[in-house]
Amino acid sequence: MNSIVLFISGPEIMVIMLIVVMVFGADKIPEIARGLGKGMRQIKDATNDIKQEIKDSSDNIGADTKNLTKDINKEINSVKDGIDDFTGPVKRQF
Repeated sequence: MNSIVLFISGPEIMVIMLIVVMVFGADKIPEIARGLGKGMRQIKDATNDIKQEIKDSSDNIGADTKNLTKDINKEINSVKDGIDDFTGPVKRQF
């Protein structure tokens, strides 16, 4: 199976690396790679922070929704009990 990364083959990558070495020099390439690595790490950390914020927010909303659902169910049950108390004698007469 032929794996192509961004439609660039092996010889094309070698030409690009040769041009990079010629432009920046062999001693600057590790510094450039280190800077790119740090930048990618910062981006990864930022995306993880954003994901965590979204997860925490959704958990808080879920907890609020559960409490709200409990309160609504409690009110519904109290209304049902009130209706049963009110209609109980009426149902028995028929």
